[in-house]
Amino acid sequence: MSAEILTIADHEAAAFGRALTELSAGRPIGLPTETVYGLAGDATDPAAITRIYEAKGRPRFNPLIAHVSDIAMAERQVTFSPLARRLAERFWPGALTLVLPLARYRTVHDLATSGLDTLAVRAPQGFAGRLIGAFGKPLAAPSANLSGRISATTAGHVADDLGDRINLILDAGATPIGVESTILKVEDDVLTLLRPGGIATSDIENAAGREVIRPAGDGRIEAPGMLTSHYAPEAGVALDARHAEPGDAVIRFGGTALDGDGEARIILDLSPSGDFAEAAANLFGYLKKADASGAKIIRVGHVPERDLGEAIVDRLRRAAAPRG
Repeated sequence: MSAEILTIADHEAAAFGRALTELSAGRPIGLPTETVYGLAGDATDPAAITRIYEAKGRPRFNPLIAHVSDIAMAERQVTFSPLARRLAERFWPGALTLVLPLARYRTVHDLATSGLDTLAVRAPQGFAGRLIGAFGKPLAAPSANLSGRISATTAGHVADDLGDRINLILDAGATPIGVESTILKVEDDVLTLLRPGGIATSDIENAAGREVIRPAGDGRIEAPGMLTSHYAPEAGVALDARHAEPGDAVIRFGGTALDGDGEARIILDLSPSGDFAEAAANLFGYLKKADASGAKIIRVGHVPERDLGEAIVDRLRRAAAPRG
């Protein structure tokens, strides 16, 4: 059976009702957010969380983000320091996930935390935020794709990976940001970047008035998106490429050609003008197009690692990492 796809713009009331029915029954749905499409299920229901893991083929040690409607809903699950609250007030709803200590009487199930004493929380914008408010409980919503594969930025991407595993996909078109949220761990006054994403680290530092540090790189999984190999197409991925071989797929940035790319199987440019926001929005879709071309190697030109470029390069490195 294939999932029903409902276009929100044409059928918002129906989409709302169908989504609430599925979620209340413990069945995950394909849900658009401003970052990527999520596979959303009731974060307080162990059966729903288990169905998310099973549908994605996701390792149980990889924790999930609890998506909330607002700070008040988050407060029932985690403990905010003054700095964490200031960041939530500045960036929510939006593409910032905060990793905070678990509240004593939380309702998010332990399966979503993978046994950690912290929980990742985010308040998404738009339809997703309104749906969570109406549902009245947090939604666990990892990216709506098979585990380790390229994240979904359209309803069609969700259907390709999960269409035979869920009943409902809500379609809001292509996601505007195109990469997952920035994940920030807040411990008192210390800010640690666990995953770069849709909010630039420099913007967080300006709002917080302090430096964001990078993790020690000890291999601990404290948040989603920290697996070394992730976002992987079938083809191999070569980064900072300067030349291409005949039959390769080429992904450029800023209009910069690769030597020999005239004989490439496909040429895509994340942003001919070098705009990081445009590049982020195109990243996963272009990786999918390059992969679908049949090329054995995807050659990716240099992307500067600043602003949203940090998130783009992070995803590309994980896509290019050796696969277990």
